[in-house]
Amino acid sequence: MGITKHIPNTITLLNLLSGVIAIVFFSRHQLDLAAYMIFLAAVFDFMDGFSARMLKAYSPLGAQLDSLADVVSFGVAPSLILFALIEKSHGLPDVSLGQTNLLPFFALIVPLFTALRLAKFNIDERQTESFIGLPSPASGLLLASLPLVREQLYSSQSLFYMIVTNTYFYLGMALLMSLLMVSELPLFGLKFKSFKLKGNEIRFFFLIASLLMIVFLQFVAVPFIVLLYLILSIIVYLVDIQS
Repeated sequence: MGITKHIPNTITLLNLLSGVIAIVFFSRHQLDLAAYMIFLAAVFDFMDGFSARMLKAYSPLGAQLDSLADVVSFGVAPSLILFALIEKSHGLPDVSLGQTNLLPFFALIVPLFTALRLAKFNIDERQTESFIGLPSPASGLLLASLPLVREQLYSSQSLFYMIVTNTYFYLGMALLMSLLMVSELPLFGLKFKSFKLKGNEIRFFFLIASLLMIVFLQFVAVPFIVLLYLILSIIVYLVDIQS
């Protein structure tokens, strides 16, 4: 196979590098750039799997490396962004120890559940064609989108803006994403075995609907795309068990 066998793992390392750079941007209080790096990490996460399938370059090393990269890019980095957002959120209660407010630290449950979700995924033979629980990239992207949503809505100062920048909204997102990642909720897979319509109807509908939401809503679309994914997955599951 030669050098081609190293291509997927190299792309996975670019995923990890993107996550590390996101953390650097967080340390410089550049949350928007940190968010963009997490989005870039998601592109690399898709590309490493795609290239492994195209090149037939699967390996146990690649699977483990992918999980390690995802913990950083979709667990640690998004949780730090959420940490910063809670610190500057509306209605932040004073739950202090000395001079430090403890509530922002609640965001750090996200990488814990991300690691747990990925460890379960690696040993769960049910998740070859679909997912059990929310994939960590979906959780990471949603949390990474929040500073961009905040920036997009800032000028309006609308009720929706006040809701999605409230302390309890951010705390709720940390808890919800964490629980969804380790839940037993069945979710349809997004991998296309072929590009024929038959058998891929739900995937094509999801991708087209997601694209339209991005065009019209921009960054605000990301949480709604994750919500759509969850709703469609539940519908698919209910149809399957009744057929």
